[in-house]
Amino acid sequence: MQLREISPIDGRYADKLAPLRDYLSEWALMRYRVLVEARWLMAMAEEKAITHLRRFSPDEKATLNALSCEFDDEAARRVKELEAVTQHDVKAVEYYIRERLGETSLCDVVESVHFACTSDDINNLAYAMMFRDAIRKVWRPRARALIDGLDDLARSSADAPLLARTHGQPASPSTLGKEIAVFAHRLRRQLRFIDTQEFLGKFNGAVGAFNAHHVAYPGLDWLGLSQRFVEGLGLTFNPLTTQIEPHDYLAELAHSFMRFNTVLLDFCRDMWMYVSLGYFRQKVTPGEVGSSTMPHKVNPIDFENAEANLGISNASFAHLADKLPVSRLQRDLSDSSALRNYGVAIAHSYLALLSTERGLSRVEVDRAALLADLDGAWEVLAEAIQTVMRKHHLPGAYERLKDLTRGARVSQEDLRAFIDALALPEADKTMLKQLKPMSYIGRAEELALMNFESEQAAEVTDGSGLTM
Repeated sequence: MQLREISPIDGRYADKLAPLRDYLSEWALMRYRVLVEARWLMAMAEEKAITHLRRFSPDEKATLNALSCEFDDEAARRVKELEAVTQHDVKAVEYYIRERLGETSLCDVVESVHFACTSDDINNLAYAMMFRDAIRKVWRPRARALIDGLDDLARSSADAPLLARTHGQPASPSTLGKEIAVFAHRLRRQLRFIDTQEFLGKFNGAVGAFNAHHVAYPGLDWLGLSQRFVEGLGLTFNPLTTQIEPHDYLAELAHSFMRFNTVLLDFCRDMWMYVSLGYFRQKVTPGEVGSSTMPHKVNPIDFENAEANLGISNASFAHLADKLPVSRLQRDLSDSSALRNYGVAIAHSYLALLSTERGLSRVEVDRAALLADLDGAWEVLAEAIQTVMRKHHLPGAYERLKDLTRGARVSQEDLRAFIDALALPEADKTMLKQLKPMSYIGRAEELALMNFESEQAAEVTDGSGLTM
């Protein structure tokens, strides 16, 4: 464990977040930059109209691909050494590639590295691929696993009657499974927005107008070449930008994450309440301590941890969504520092997914507690009784049940006596007297078991065929 890191992401939670390091770290940013530079060199070599570059042999293409595929800590340290001199992180990557190619048969093409590029031509593509891959390869599988877990819990508890609470007060019963299914359905819908998010990329020079490109090769279709290059990386081409890609899609993605996080936070708070009400028993882990002074405590800490991380994630995403699309004139550098924290927001959301999954793995439904809660709330049947009274045009149905039940605890006998005095058909009286809070669940069980999976969008891949 790291003990001197400022951020808990790289300290306390470092092990849990290890899968994200390949996509969201400083090392990952260097590697993706190298990939973009190498792919651009290969793309130019394949363009017949670009005459200052020769075609590359299969071995030379493999050498270029290896620059990113085999990028390791030693390579990253060399990039940082170069950056210490250049004081420019993208230029350091360029110089690193030139050094590496200078030792190979590609030494004659080193002057074409970073040809006609501005820094954001490299950065915007690198960040887009980083965030895309981190989400699709690490974050999304956990989000999907969580939703699958909620589906399982919804099915297994579809028939478990639950005393619903509106405004914190006893309300018409539901089933635990139906209430869990609500969250699975909500999360699945928000995940669909993240799945279908476009990741945009631009590749058009210092101010987005192909200035240097046009001077070098005025007859070349630079717009078409740029589009083919960006789309070849599995990204959506943005043809009209300033020096930087405007980051609107990152704001869209942040808002989608915020909605997903908010639904998950809502779920965690409800689970905390259900545990507090005794609807779930928490499994005891040997050796674990719930309180430094109260030995009996088993706390729902996983749901609490998730709530905290979701809040931090949303606060970060909210700032980034507001800040990133705003840049003075053709660009300022404020987006650079902001972008380095986008992965932090993803990481806190990922931590919350892990915590929620762990919390779910440690709870068991206490059906006896659910039934006991319902057996003490016969007043919730007032809704059903007054509705049948209205069906038969009995006057003052709502008001009569209000006088009997509002703010009061009533028994089964109280309700039966009330029903017996009503001018209702005997069949309806019999039906109402047989009704119990635990059976007054409407279509909740059916809803919990319904398959809404068809609403889920198809799995999304980056479409680039890239090997990293």
